[in-house]
Amino acid sequence: MRTSYTVTLPEEPPASPFPALAKELRPRSPLSPSLLLSTFVGLLLNKAKNSKSAQGLAGLRNLGNTCFMNSILQCLSNTRELRDYCLQRLYMRDLSHSSNAHTALMEEFAKLIQTIWTSSPNDVVSPSEFKTQIQRYAPRFVGYNQQDAQEFLRFLLDGLHNEVNRVTVRPKSNPENLDHLPDDEKGRQMWRKYLEREDSRIGDLFVGQLKSSLTCTDCGYCSTVFDPFWDLSLPIAKRGYPEVTLMDCMRLFTKEDVLDGDEKPTCCRCRARKRCIKKFSIQRFPKILVLHLKRFSESRIRTSKLTTFVNFPLRDLDLREFASENTNHAVYNLYAVSNHSGTTMGGHYTAYCRSPVTGEWHTFNDSSVTPMSSSQVRTSDAYLLFYELASPPSRM
Repeated sequence: MRTSYTVTLPEEPPASPFPALAKELRPRSPLSPSLLLSTFVGLLLNKAKNSKSAQGLAGLRNLGNTCFMNSILQCLSNTRELRDYCLQRLYMRDLSHSSNAHTALMEEFAKLIQTIWTSSPNDVVSPSEFKTQIQRYAPRFVGYNQQDAQEFLRFLLDGLHNEVNRVTVRPKSNPENLDHLPDDEKGRQMWRKYLEREDSRIGDLFVGQLKSSLTCTDCGYCSTVFDPFWDLSLPIAKRGYPEVTLMDCMRLFTKEDVLDGDEKPTCCRCRARKRCIKKFSIQRFPKILVLHLKRFSESRIRTSKLTTFVNFPLRDLDLREFASENTNHAVYNLYAVSNHSGTTMGGHYTAYCRSPVTGEWHTFNDSSVTPMSSSQVRTSDAYLLFYELASPPSRM
């Protein structure tokens, strides 16, 4: 069983039984340890490409209530393009051009993914070095308390994005009034301004754009705001209880919401607080869509959990009805689920993942990895759903 993904290089090469030949073959300039390590990892990755047994089926050791972390790491390990980004070491190019002096989180994350995919099935990998780096980036994960998997995912993606951000010098903030533009053009301009500051391979995969519209019920004026999103938090619909569908949750998320009373915003045309109708739609669909089912709710007394079964499709999730403009690029296929079983006081996280190599589903329960049927993927424990776009979106 593997206890660490650190590769230790010997300080001195072993003695050769043929000293004269060894002297003749010895390179004239010594290789640096970093180059040796890079070469060694490259050989392992090439071996993994040609090995039918290397399928990313290594388990992750629980370091003390770290099942939330292990669940998310396995979901990301089976994210096809993110996996390739790490295995092909493309992140090294981005790190070399990054203005961020701190790059250890991306480096340790990539090493961990490489180790998972170069290990034999049923090996167990310790993510201790990665955990050290995520704790430095986000001190809230220091210690051994159980944490929320969605919050961990957000912190992790944010940290990875910051370290490989292609933008070396962010432009000065220059507020620009775009209200005179048609909504679609306004959305494109807001996306362009976002990419001027935040542009990374991580963002290429996970970031979409949400459109929020406010319509005054008095004068009919409609204002729009466009914001980037890394995931969508969906309320769980009560209609059809005890079973609802993912589309029910999406429709509840995007339904018109009346803002009245203390919630009334200020209408730009009326120049007064007015009753308004708020509605969400999706302006840009990301390559990887993470849907967060809001199972946990907090009150003054306690945190409660919804165990409602939400029926979600494994293939052909068609979200075109939620697009703010006509698009054919909104059909997704499921490839991973982060599950939470138990209660808020004593819960446990696992992951169901479909291999990007074999297409087979497996259960990842910390150090244990077992095959499963696709018919077992849908459960009332589903918490985070990872969908991959079936066809590439338009990047304008």
